[in-house]
Amino acid sequence: MKRLALLAALTLGATLPASAEVTLTDLKGRSITLPDHPDRVLLGFYYEDFIAITGPGGIDKVVAISRAPWAEWRPMQWEAYKAVYPMIDSLPDVGDTETGTFSVEAAIAAAPDVALLAGWQFDALGEGVAQLEAAGIPVVVVDYNAQTLAAHLASTRVIGTLMGSEDRAGKLAALYEERITDTVKRVAAAGDAPKKVYVELARKGPAEIGNSYGNGMWAGTIELVGGANIARGQVENWGPLAPEYVLAEKPEVILLAGSEWLSSPEAVRVGFNADAAEVQARMLSYLTRPGWAGLPAVTSGEVHAIYHGGARSLSDFVFARYLGKVLHPEAFADVDPQAELAAYYAEWLPIPLDGIFVQKLQ
Repeated sequence: MKRLALLAALTLGATLPASAEVTLTDLKGRSITLPDHPDRVLLGFYYEDFIAITGPGGIDKVVAISRAPWAEWRPMQWEAYKAVYPMIDSLPDVGDTETGTFSVEAAIAAAPDVALLAGWQFDALGEGVAQLEAAGIPVVVVDYNAQTLAAHLASTRVIGTLMGSEDRAGKLAALYEERITDTVKRVAAAGDAPKKVYVELARKGPAEIGNSYGNGMWAGTIELVGGANIARGQVENWGPLAPEYVLAEKPEVILLAGSEWLSSPEAVRVGFNADAAEVQARMLSYLTRPGWAGLPAVTSGEVHAIYHGGARSLSDFVFARYLGKVLHPEAFADVDPQAELAAYYAEWLPIPLDGIFVQKLQ
């Protein structure tokens, strides 16, 4: 029937619809043109953001993934999405640039129309990008790790333009911009002196010192809400701080960045399906470190667990507002970060918020 309709249209001189050519500028400043919105996507990272922006059916266009950053870094989140989208478990895995296992051959074999990668993946691939493009696979870069308002908005709109979901992308960009703008205004209005903040990746347990962040990740969040990051100038991007330095700095707020690290028995496990009592016990164990009991953050009760995956996504405004409320309680008195995160999931994602993503040590 389609063939007969096509012949009829040609016979009658009817104009056939042109393909929807897509032109965009990605987060590396590269102008990219595709003949149409892609039906086959290799998705490297930012899985939740892609799902939020593309809406129902978006995940059906994903034909390959870099599996480890999702299934291994966020295993309980992965399980939550697998329950809704069982097909993701059988998607071809192209490997991971973080561990040097990314396979250009596997990527090409998946025959995607486009490869959607994070900025850090693009940088790590090097010549692999040219190999993908030589095989006819355009590479589009987005970057929520940059942690700037401009990059978040641009990344959101790039995905929306690429996938034909401009309306959802526009609404999400507007939501993010409104919440970040409101957060900055509240911080400015507070007008109080910056409090010293220490953040540690709480994966190794109290016996080993985890990374802190001098630039990017939680460093950007601390600065956005007017905190004084004690790691600034001590580590370039991330790395452990000397225990003596932390004690000497006397942080007034301590953030223990945790996640769903099932293979790390001493980790502060927050995220999907986290147990509140276990989170409290893991945080409490850090206070057994020499000298920590006397730190201002401990004596004033300002030790907090925070979801490590929350620092580079469209929902990261929630974690900024949580820290804003810790540092400026009066300015953020009417803000409920947990409720805002639950509302975000309810409106934009296919799974409910089920777990612990921020928690104060009791």
